[in-house]
Amino acid sequence: MTSGGDTKANAKSPAAALAGDARAKVNLTLRVVGRRVDGYHELESVVAFADCADRLSLTPGPELQLETTGPLAQDCGETADNLVLKAARLLGERVPGLKVGSFTLDKVLPVAAGIGGGSADAAAALRLLAQANGLAIDDPRLIEVAQLTGADVPVCLASRACVMTGIGEALLPLVLPKLPCVLVNPRVPVATRDVFEALGLRNGELLVGAADVFQAVAWPEAGASVEDWVEALAAAANDLEAPATRIQPIIGEVISALNATNGAWLARMSGSGATCYAIFENTAEAQRAAQKIQLAHPQWWVHAGVLS
Repeated sequence: MTSGGDTKANAKSPAAALAGDARAKVNLTLRVVGRRVDGYHELESVVAFADCADRLSLTPGPELQLETTGPLAQDCGETADNLVLKAARLLGERVPGLKVGSFTLDKVLPVAAGIGGGSADAAAALRLLAQANGLAIDDPRLIEVAQLTGADVPVCLASRACVMTGIGEALLPLVLPKLPCVLVNPRVPVATRDVFEALGLRNGELLVGAADVFQAVAWPEAGASVEDWVEALAAAANDLEAPATRIQPIIGEVISALNATNGAWLARMSGSGATCYAIFENTAEAQRAAQKIQLAHPQWWVHAGVLS
């Protein structure tokens, strides 16, 4: 005779929720190589990831759903347009019988901010679906879906420091020291499409010639110091900073505010903006700088932490 306890133990319990972070992506440099004949822009960018992140959970179930919560949930727009659902649907088209469920997105990163928030969320969704379905993170179907979902999704899928080239699909890993930083977003969205249009490249137009390739920056080796990296990064730039600042002049104010703090070694815009970053000698100086900026601009989004 089976006891009641055994019956409960043998009953099928609901699958446990899975959860993961969607870390902010920071473009430490961004070089626009040119525009391909198909309209896509070729880039070269040193990418790092911050210690601030959205949080995504997946509760397995029969239907694909998404709920947004958190302080910036209202900025996410229509749920149907969210990249989390787009990535999940694309993966479902390639993996027969894909196990899905209900996603819950705790949104803390600003939207349309040049730090890949939506792309990081989509990448986190792919990692959770891979975990739920026993897929390897380098499964070709997962990589294909990342590329189809958005240009920044492949780099966010790995969430490791790298040199990103092409249209975002070629990733060369880098070993970065922990870079003390402050991230600031003035809570003004900047559409990536508008910034590239302001750059004004025609289809098939190249900005980089053979001579430029030979003069490309040589990035520091593993074990290099923060100071070594700041020196190398300072020799490069973000080619989108000028056109983005023309669209939203407040970006210039953010960079000025970062430069006005004590100990800021390098201040620059990330991605297509409007988030800007500054690298500091140590985390204490970064914390003091963040406090100063937050007091002066309480409406801005400010984060002190590290990039790696």
